[in-house]
Amino acid sequence: MSALAAQFRDWFAGMARAGRRDVAVAVSGGGDSMALLDLAFSHAPSSVVLSAVTLDHRLRPEAASEAAMVASFCAARGIAHATLQWQDWDRQGNLQAAARAARYRLIGAWAQGQGIGDVLMGHTRDDVAETFLIRLGRAAGLDGLSHMAAQFDREGVRWCRPLLDYGRDALRDHLRARGIVWAEDPSNSDERFARVRARAALAALAPLGISAESIARSARGLAQARTVVEQQIAADWARLVRLDGGDLIVGRAAPEIQRRLLTLALQRVGGQHWPVRAEALADLLERLDHQPRHTLAGCLVTPTAEGWRITREWQALRGQVAAPGQLWDGRWQISGPGAAGQQVRALGEGIALCPDWRATGLPRASLMAGPAVWHENDLIAAPLARFEPDWQANLRPDFATCPVAH
Repeated sequence: MSALAAQFRDWFAGMARAGRRDVAVAVSGGGDSMALLDLAFSHAPSSVVLSAVTLDHRLRPEAASEAAMVASFCAARGIAHATLQWQDWDRQGNLQAAARAARYRLIGAWAQGQGIGDVLMGHTRDDVAETFLIRLGRAAGLDGLSHMAAQFDREGVRWCRPLLDYGRDALRDHLRARGIVWAEDPSNSDERFARVRARAALAALAPLGISAESIARSARGLAQARTVVEQQIAADWARLVRLDGGDLIVGRAAPEIQRRLLTLALQRVGGQHWPVRAEALADLLERLDHQPRHTLAGCLVTPTAEGWRITREWQALRGQVAAPGQLWDGRWQISGPGAAGQQVRALGEGIALCPDWRATGLPRASLMAGPAVWHENDLIAAPLARFEPDWQANLRPDFATCPVAH
């Protein structure tokens, strides 16, 4: 049995022991993901229900035919397959970042709808090395240069990368041996993309003994160091970060600890998937030396005697709407004697209708960013601002816990 086959057999056996039965493979039609799908199909035990999903970003005319190729492969093997389409891009900002976010969001929502808890992705050792070089070019630190996580949670799904110890060449050898065709994305040779330039740089570095394998080993060592740092940060968070309403108050600490705590607090309150860049945080702290507060990453940051208050920015919540009882802003659940047509939105200027808000002891900006129940333009309840006591607002249970502790 090959090393690839043995790994998948053991991996699926572990899943079965953990009682995780429904698994999907994210398949683009490229060599890495096609090899992943074939390996999963060949070695998943009968107790595991395997599905496949392809996201057509609708950015290339070939994408539809590639999705059809995957569908045909799955049909021949009795694998349930779905093709999703990305249709809501506003063509603003960074395309690759937006496409990546859409991939997690759309596939995650599909998986949850299907009752699927695990989605496999075909990232390889080459992806680890290329990502390392790209981030090195951006002067990334320990977090950015650490090895890709073998698994993580996002969009209510566990995402798994079983191929991180294998190179692309080994996967293509597997496909050739099995007589399986795959598609080559033309963008893989387009040097406008950083990943393509990183791939070329790897080839140029080979005479120095710098390879995808050696970089991946270094990245893995950095990931181990990162784990130790995160354990310390979790202890510092418990000691220095406290909850006040929906805000996080971050106490003062040594510079590196301070940077990490503020970064995590901004990510938690702002609901961002990615942390703010070190340069942006440094700029924020410099600005706060000369002004009473400033915004960053969907948050309002205010210096206090204790340290810094991280508040959700009201303006960033415009357009966020939920029904009473549903999660709003990714963290609040508001409940009470609801009626048809009511919506949960930010309190905002509705604070003028709350005569007792000062008695809460919370800043005005914090209450404006809090949840309120509206019926069209009529304010029904604002629990944080003591408006209509029959309603309650509760934070997600893990909101105030350290993000790196999960």
